[in-house]
Amino acid sequence: MSTDDVVGPRLRAVLSALPRYVPGRPAADTAYKISSNENPYPPLPSVLEAVADAARTLNRYPDMASVRMVEAIAARLGVPARTVVPGTGSVAVLGHLVQSVCDGGDEVVYAWRSFEAYPIVTQVSGARPVPVPLAPDGRHDLAAMAAAVTDRTRLVLVCSPNNPTGPAVHAEELEVFLDRVPRDVLVVLDEAYVEFVRDEKVPDGLDVWRRHPNVALLRTFSKAYGLAGLRVGYTVAHEPLADAVRAAALPFGVSTIAQEAAIASLAAEAELLERVDSLVGERERVGTALRDAGCPIPDAQGNFVWFGLGERTLDFAAACANAGIVVRPFAGDGARCTIGEREANDRLIEVAAAFPY
Repeated sequence: MSTDDVVGPRLRAVLSALPRYVPGRPAADTAYKISSNENPYPPLPSVLEAVADAARTLNRYPDMASVRMVEAIAARLGVPARTVVPGTGSVAVLGHLVQSVCDGGDEVVYAWRSFEAYPIVTQVSGARPVPVPLAPDGRHDLAAMAAAVTDRTRLVLVCSPNNPTGPAVHAEELEVFLDRVPRDVLVVLDEAYVEFVRDEKVPDGLDVWRRHPNVALLRTFSKAYGLAGLRVGYTVAHEPLADAVRAAALPFGVSTIAQEAAIASLAAEAELLERVDSLVGERERVGTALRDAGCPIPDAQGNFVWFGLGERTLDFAAACANAGIVVRPFAGDGARCTIGEREANDRLIEVAAAFPY
């Protein structure tokens, strides 16, 4: 075929085979949406006030460096401001991390099933995904992940708690893993749900970061802070990685509204974390009820529970939909169900208890 016969620009071949990110299906008027791991609580009045005030400056570009927000995050975490790099959600920041360390053909190792954006971000950046199966209990198999590292590996993703299965990585196993990973390989500890963790064996991510120059943290305001609609995430990274992420970032990515909402959320953190405690209490209530009913769910350390149903997954999702709750099915693997309003959680327990396993 001559170039005269080509209609439109040539597209990258990798995009045709790229897995598509599937968002949680919206709920109908009579249904509860527990498919997207959203916080069921509405924004606090103080956060809404900050958003309304910021909206008056929509004719102006945001502060590209997000200085006030970065300083507020750094003060909250006790880290230098230069190590905090924000972006439009942790997914975007993850993309910048991959772009910072990977050239074409380099490898990114991660557990699977894990966050469904991992293979997408990896392949869009030109890197090669290396998924490593989870252990039967939904936990990371860190020994197998370490064994999967080659001389082409540039990045390892550790999702803790793991989305969508729920367990978090323990301190002892993580240290053994980090000792096996070469020091020039970046290990990203994805802690999107860290505020929900109550397992005492889970390490303090900041402590791990401080002790390991090849570790970066990934966090978000979407879950515990309830700002999913504003897209604010960040990495805590050592220099010069932090500088590289800034260089790869989209200019003016985090809006003024998002920045001010994040600052206001940090100021109201005690009130927001009370809500997190309530959600954790609901998670424990739901988990106990499900296990008492014979449902084989793994340990849950995020704001969701996982049903590893395999080929029965879509049947379970349909049963939930018939009961007025919309869940997130991963066909052939299982269903993830967010801890939401108490009525939604009660409906989930009822459906799961009656479902034939």
